[in-house]
Amino acid sequence: MDLYFNAYILKMQWSKKHIISIKDFSRAEIDFVLEKSARMEGLLASGKSTKLMSDKILATLFFEPSTRTKMSFEAAMLRLGGRVIGFSGVSDTSIEKGETMLDTVRMAAGYADMIVMRHPVEGSSRLASENVDVPVINGGDGANQHPTQTLLDLYTIKKQFGKIDGMNICMVGDLKYGRTIHSLVDALKMYDVELRFISPQNLKIPAYMTKELKKSKIKFEEREDLNVQGCDIVYVQRIQRERFPDPQEYEKVKDCYVVDLGVADMMKENAIIMHALPRVTEIKHEVDETKNAKYFQQARNGVPVRMAVLCLVSGVDF
Repeated sequence: MDLYFNAYILKMQWSKKHIISIKDFSRAEIDFVLEKSARMEGLLASGKSTKLMSDKILATLFFEPSTRTKMSFEAAMLRLGGRVIGFSGVSDTSIEKGETMLDTVRMAAGYADMIVMRHPVEGSSRLASENVDVPVINGGDGANQHPTQTLLDLYTIKKQFGKIDGMNICMVGDLKYGRTIHSLVDALKMYDVELRFISPQNLKIPAYMTKELKKSKIKFEEREDLNVQGCDIVYVQRIQRERFPDPQEYEKVKDCYVVDLGVADMMKENAIIMHALPRVTEIKHEVDETKNAKYFQQARNGVPVRMAVLCLVSGVDF
């Protein structure tokens, strides 16, 4: 009875809830959505999930470019039997005429049951959520948060290893501007893990995050050399040209870390390489054929995870 009651409470906590930051969720809530994602993957494989959202419309408001996040949300909604409206980029929208972000979001809320939004300004998704009466899901706000990416990252880890606790996780690359990294670190503070941060000096993990890790008693180290020995997971973050105010500074660090076969050989036999994608030069294509490479599987995991999220925020049981 207690297990049933707890599951009911967790389901109610997700229903009609905005998904803005992974910090807004407890470990119990995160574990619950990971369990529901595994169930959704099973339903997806069986073909029994296609009508769950047949009466729902999802609006995808992408004020900056996206491939995986936008397409996987659209694929998730379509596989649930729902419909999708929206845009990618602001050309051909009224934003070009001067319409504000909030007016665009308010308009979309009148057309759809849920909104997935990506915007270059940090805090934009939370502002949007405070001004509409439908669930808003943050698809990335500047260098701040990307909560559903974190959920699919955690799902990938749990699917591969059967657990998250006890993992030794190495994060490589742009740790200053990487919203994927920031969200994942915020979630991992709730688990028993060890972290290794590898980055150039000017792209270190923000100091406020290391302070929070110390407060949470999470073991971590920071270094500049690409040493991934002993790690279970090597999570690579692209050096993001679009986040650099000075192009010359980007040029200095753009190829500072490259994961090739030599780096893969340094890893533990069962260790995996993850990347939110897109990649540029930071992972050689030769690595794709190794058993360590899991980034394309990671991207595919976005569909069942986002299917689960869409159902949960809509109050649809499965």
